[in-house]
Amino acid sequence: MNSREQIALLRQRIGESIIGQEHVIDRLVIGLLANGNLLIEGLPGLAKTRAVKAMSKNLEADFSRIQFTPDLLPSDVTGTEVYHQAGGSGEFRFEPGPIFANIVLADEINRAPAKVQAALLEAMEERQVTVAGTTHRMPPLFIVMATQNPIEQEGTYPLPEAQMDRFLMKVLIEYPPVEDEVEVIRLVRGEEQGNNSPKTDNPGDDPEVPQQAVFDARAEIGGLHVADAMDRYMADLVQATRTPDALDADLARWIEIGASPRASLALDKSSRAHAWLQGRDYVDPEDVRAIAHDVLRHRISLSYEAQGDGMSSDGVIDRILSLVALP
Repeated sequence: MNSREQIALLRQRIGESIIGQEHVIDRLVIGLLANGNLLIEGLPGLAKTRAVKAMSKNLEADFSRIQFTPDLLPSDVTGTEVYHQAGGSGEFRFEPGPIFANIVLADEINRAPAKVQAALLEAMEERQVTVAGTTHRMPPLFIVMATQNPIEQEGTYPLPEAQMDRFLMKVLIEYPPVEDEVEVIRLVRGEEQGNNSPKTDNPGDDPEVPQQAVFDARAEIGGLHVADAMDRYMADLVQATRTPDALDADLARWIEIGASPRASLALDKSSRAHAWLQGRDYVDPEDVRAIAHDVLRHRISLSYEAQGDGMSSDGVIDRILSLVALP
């Protein structure tokens, strides 16, 4: 199979374990192909952790899960130097932490204090950690998928806006329709009974998708055609968050801080990955519009007026998309 067929197979297998969350599955795959980290937010029980685990089961990759808690230390994430003694002599050796994996699930990232969050975010951005003056690099395939709940904020440590900018996308998970929830009940019941199990539970019967398929897909995505007009369209969308008064008086009241240049880069990477998944070798405006909310929602700081008017980040992005001219 070529890389496109293998990635399609990966999406299919994830879908066999996750019912009614096609949008989330697509964003997980886009994050993997765009070589970016994801922040996944949703209420408890909406399969955030299950979705990431389903991807790791079907991909030839090392998986690591970090449960963030208030007493977690940075060394619990990155690893530390440990003194080993044998034969009358001793030496310090680096013991890698759980961050050294291909797919890292940072569960409830807002439960840990700022210094632990900073250690994780540094690894995400630099793709390396430095311990005792020695730099240790991450594997070539490395992606962090962090989850957080929008409720129970007492005793949590919200991510600073400047650090959230390091996530390629912020993906929201909503409640499934009742028809999908019926299928979820049947799926879990079948898993418990050992009947009608998803294929992901039988790795011996279904070989994992190799890492090389991801690297090949990334190479193809890098060669996609992006017209000059599309580059300008993406830059105009981001610029609109910084100078909203040039478009609309309400936008000027609602937006306090606009998106950084990382937003433009994320739009480019994600829209190319989206176009490739659609089977095209070029990017059109619909690719940009399809992923604009996921890329921009955590990069825009809203004012008190926006909150008073009941406006969300997605509502502001809708207004921007309606006002910025298509190429």
